[in-house]
Amino acid sequence: MLRPTILLVDDDDILRNRLTRAFSSRGFDVYAAKTKEDAVAQAEEAQPDRAVLDLKMPETSGIEVLKDLLKVSPVTQAVILTGYGSITNAVEAVRLGAVNYLTKPADVDEILAAFGNQEAATPDTNCQSYNPQSLAEAEWEHIHRVLNDCGGNLSEAARLLDIPRRTLQRKLKKLAP
Repeated sequence: MLRPTILLVDDDDILRNRLTRAFSSRGFDVYAAKTKEDAVAQAEEAQPDRAVLDLKMPETSGIEVLKDLLKVSPVTQAVILTGYGSITNAVEAVRLGAVNYLTKPADVDEILAAFGNQEAATPDTNCQSYNPQSLAEAEWEHIHRVLNDCGGNLSEAARLLDIPRRTLQRKLKKLAP
């Protein structure tokens, strides 16, 4: 009996390895790639059933990987996984052929649910799963993304956010929305 196959494409070694172990334990043959070139080469050879693609990578984007992936393996269902969620990116990914779009952090069960059973999905189910992000959540994510990009340097993050350092410190002491 053939095991289902999945291609994981993410530049984050820790996340890629964690997902590889988790998918393997759920019965998948896993192909993991760090770069677009490696992903396309593996997809061409393996023709995976599914793919999980990181949106933001140093050399390219998950959207570009998706385009090339579907050229060499048109039957592969892909989910875009990102820490930088936006409606524009989600629409673009789905327009190009992704079956879904998830924001990080997402566990294996959420990723598998994102693939879902396309025939069994009803419009009612899709409407219930849509929960728009609040302004407070968007601000919280943006602050942490900028802080992460600055390597944890509060002064630099405050300068980039154009807010006083003390204001940034107060916002960080609050619990996430």
